[in-house]
Amino acid sequence: MMQKIKIVTDSASDIPQEDLEALGIEMLSIPIAVDGKGYFERKSFSIEEFYDILDGASEIPVTSRIPEQDYFACYRGAMEKGYTHLINVTINAGGSGVNAAAHMARDRFYADIPGARKKLEIHIVDSGTYSLAYGWPTMQAAKMAKSGTEAEEILLWLEDYFSTVEVYLGCYTLEYARKSGRISAAAAFVGDVLGLRPVISMIGGGTKVIDKVRGGKNVAPRILQAYLDNCTDLQAPMLVVYGREPQYGRQLAEAIQSKVGLPTPPVYQAGACIAINAGPQLLAVVCRGKKRN
Repeated sequence: MMQKIKIVTDSASDIPQEDLEALGIEMLSIPIAVDGKGYFERKSFSIEEFYDILDGASEIPVTSRIPEQDYFACYRGAMEKGYTHLINVTINAGGSGVNAAAHMARDRFYADIPGARKKLEIHIVDSGTYSLAYGWPTMQAAKMAKSGTEAEEILLWLEDYFSTVEVYLGCYTLEYARKSGRISAAAAFVGDVLGLRPVISMIGGGTKVIDKVRGGKNVAPRILQAYLDNCTDLQAPMLVVYGREPQYGRQLAEAIQSKVGLPTPPVYQAGACIAINAGPQLLAVVCRGKKRN
């Protein structure tokens, strides 16, 4: 029997709306509380609108996991529409409860609906990463499904991708790291006085400050250098992610194109979940490095 595959993800993947619609990807919204008021990412506001909300917040916004019943409804809807396989790619399970909610909903779905297990195979993939680092491969998975690739092959491709994906992120302020408690107020104050900007690696579900550069003008060059130093195949597809300032993304993409001699990489805007922790001015490159076990 020919497979009918549904691709699902969550709003922290930051996939543009036009790509969701063109590829038939279902995106579930992550709840976000801002100064006690509840929102749903990408439903209550667009990515651009969230930056204005973030500016006006007196405290750092707080995310929570997608309700289990939302996943349950998603699974049931897919089965009723005749899908035979569902692939759900989630934000890093080590940094969010979204993946756990997806698993609990699957368990309840199979327990509550007789015969559901035989009708719909549900595969939940922990990306181990954030933002377009799993949004982009989710889009590729949807393209594969549309072209007739079977679920098993798509899952193998995703597993290989997530075993190599690396993110190098630059923050232009320490304010949000201070608000979130990731660094002390004193350290943030000293860093701001000295004009220090952290450059962070996100690899295998973990984050690490790999450098601190002085001044915003040095953020992009340091990210570019991290990419050149760690990407094992400069011919492999990669992408650039920016926050509020699109010119940062364009300039880094053009610098990569000039340095590597490939077509200018695609540029995407980061959404609420990553901006909450990195701040509205951020810049990142997503590439593939050495394969991890």
